[in-house]
Amino acid sequence: MPKFTTVAEYVAAQPEVLREVYAALLPALDNAMPEPAALYHGAPTWKAGKNPVCLAKAYSSYVTLAFWRGQLIKGGGLEPSAREMAHVKLRSAEDVDVEQITAWVQQALALETESAA
Repeated sequence: MPKFTTVAEYVAAQPEVLREVYAALLPALDNAMPEPAALYHGAPTWKAGKNPVCLAKAYSSYVTLAFWRGQLIKGGGLEPSAREMAHVKLRSAEDVDVEQITAWVQQALALETESAA
C-alpha cells in the first residue's frame, strides 16, 4: 500500500465510487469536527485534541466510517467493532446521511469531553 502524506492524496488514489463517497463524507465530518482530518495510521482521522474520534478508511468496495467510542453512541445504525469501536460501511455517496453522521459526531465529541473532565 502506498504511503500518502495528505488526505487529498489518499482520496485521489481511491476508485471513483469511493472518491464520490469521500466527496459527500469529508465536508460533513470537517464541518462537525473542531479540526479537519489528518492521516493517522494511514487513513483520514478526526481528533478532539489528541484523542482520535472517528476515521474514514477505504476498502475495495466501501468506506468504513468508524468511531473509537462508537458502541457508546445512541441512535443506532452503527455496527459494533473491536473494543469500544463501532462503524458503518458506506458503499455510495447516497449512503452518506449528513444529519445522522453529524449526530454521531456530536455524541462522540461529548464522550471525549466527558472523559477529559
